[in-house]
Amino acid sequence: MANHSKQQQLDDLAQKIVDENVTPELKAGATQLVFGDGNPDAEVVFIGEAPGKNEDEQGKPFVGAAGRFLNEMLEGIGLKREDIYITNIVKYRPPNNRDPLPDEKKAFLPYLQSQLEIIQPKVVVTLGRHSMNCFLPDLQISQVHGQPKRVKLALKAHKGDVLEVVILPLFHPAAALYNGGMRQTLIDDFAAIPTILEKIKDNK
Repeated sequence: MANHSKQQQLDDLAQKIVDENVTPELKAGATQLVFGDGNPDAEVVFIGEAPGKNEDEQGKPFVGAAGRFLNEMLEGIGLKREDIYITNIVKYRPPNNRDPLPDEKKAFLPYLQSQLEIIQPKVVVTLGRHSMNCFLPDLQISQVHGQPKRVKLALKAHKGDVLEVVILPLFHPAAALYNGGMRQTLIDDFAAIPTILEKIKDNK
C-alpha cells in the first residue's frame, strides 16, 4: 500500500499548488500544471527547469525532443521512465520558453522539496544550471557536471530530520540537441548513475 499513499500525497501536493495559486501570472499563461511523472518509489529523481510547449500541452515533463533524448540515455543504463521520477523546479510553462525568474523558482521550491520528501530518492539528477543551483548554488555546471555531491536536505515535515541524497549535476538534455560534443558528455555522465546507486547500497 505504500505506493498508493505516496502517489496520493503527490496528487494532493499537485492540487495544493493549484489551490494556493502559486505564480498566478505563469498559471494564467499556461495550459495546465506540469507536476511530475513516474514512479513515486523511485530511487532516482530527475529535475529540470520548467515545462516547454509540449509539456504544457500534455501535462507531463520532458515529452519533447529533449525528453526523447533523455529516454534514450535512460535506456542506455538499463532504466525506463517508469523506474524513475521526473519533474521540473517550476511547474508552469514560462511564456515563450524564457528562463524561469528567481522569484518563480523560489515560489516553487517548497513544493519541489515536498516532492523529494514524499519520494525519498537516493539520487537527485539535476538537469541544467537552474536546477543544479537550487541545491548547489555556488557551483558552475561546466566544472562539476557528472560529479556526484552528497548533500543533506532539511525536511519541512519533520523538523530536524534530513534527507541525505546524492546530487548529480548534468547538462540539460535540450542543450545537447544542438551540440554533438555535449551530447556525448551527457551520455558519459549518465553512465555514472548505476555506479552511484551501487555505491549507496554498499554503504548502507
